[in-house]
Amino acid sequence: MNQKIIFYAKYVKFLYACYYYVGTFSLRLLRLFVKQQDHLIFFIAYGGRKYDDSPKCIYEAMCCDGRFDDYELVWAFNSPDTYTIGRGRKIKTDTLQYFATALKARCWVTNSSVERGLSFKGKRTFYLNTWHGGAIKLMGSDIPQKNTSFRTKSKTKVDVMLSQSDYEARMFSRVFNIPLERFAIIGRPRNDELVAAKPDDIKRLKASLNIESSKKVILYAPTFREYENKGAGCHLSIPVDFHKWKKCLSDEYVLLFRAHYEVASYMNVQDSDFLRNVSDYPQLNDLMIVADILISDYSSIFYDFSVMGRPMLCFAYDYEEYSQKRGLYFDIRKELSCENICNEDQLLDAITHLDKKKACHLSCQFRDKYVTAYGEATQKSLDIIASELNKNKQ
Repeated sequence: MNQKIIFYAKYVKFLYACYYYVGTFSLRLLRLFVKQQDHLIFFIAYGGRKYDDSPKCIYEAMCCDGRFDDYELVWAFNSPDTYTIGRGRKIKTDTLQYFATALKARCWVTNSSVERGLSFKGKRTFYLNTWHGGAIKLMGSDIPQKNTSFRTKSKTKVDVMLSQSDYEARMFSRVFNIPLERFAIIGRPRNDELVAAKPDDIKRLKASLNIESSKKVILYAPTFREYENKGAGCHLSIPVDFHKWKKCLSDEYVLLFRAHYEVASYMNVQDSDFLRNVSDYPQLNDLMIVADILISDYSSIFYDFSVMGRPMLCFAYDYEEYSQKRGLYFDIRKELSCENICNEDQLLDAITHLDKKKACHLSCQFRDKYVTAYGEATQKSLDIIASELNKNKQ
């Protein structure tokens, strides 16, 4: 029931307007009575759905960095009991404690948003946003008004926004209305682990995922279609028959299927000795590290995976519909030379006849064009935060 309430509050404009104006006024009033704590750092990832991504990388590195020994670290989750953190405390999202803690915190670290569709950030709150994806499909102000994607009324008040390239910084600056000088082109902390992955890491992760060491791994990670809205969530109908994939590929490959969280609960994908539904697997990086090939469509996972220089295939079976209803910044099919992959049979043929050397070269070209900064983002993020917080001590 709670998820339905959240869904309608996000996508019914009148309900969201009521929520925004009443909630924002109430929290700004509360802010007058809440004293900010200079040694409190607040973390949230994916709106509280996960303990993951770049905020997790920054948090775990911060726990080992002496510059932050005196700081209280707080994580917000939708279900706090689900997660274990090494240091600090956990709170539940959308509670009075959540909003009071956010108001008290000197620093916010997130990959999406902290304000829950409201606007209450204080002037002295340092807001670091790592973001969670790149610009392939239209984002922010570029999304057409007729599109059903959620739009917040809050203006972005980020102090530092991380970026992987000058291209991305300029794009995000425009669509999120963030001054270009607030961008730090250092990459995404979550991708440091991908760059550093070694053969022993792959072997260890394959064993933990119960994948035979002799098998190659395909990671199929399609994004969602917000226009496939069924009343209380988005659905995804992919024109494939995984039994056919098994007949064609199982001698050589294992397939990991990773649905976007917006549609994962509606996907009926059954595990087998060939196919694993890893939509709920907590660490996406583990899946990318073990993958020999990535297959996706319009997802920004292409940016992340490209830092490893491994083969990537674009399966854009509904390209015309998606480009019309959502919109794209460029034709990802052409970037990866996948214009001829329009249906399942063509995709399977591309996999079985993959020219690995050529595919790796295309991935590296894509990376060099769109992901120019990677590998040291976690440490650089800590330096940015420490520099800001040290201003109080000067």
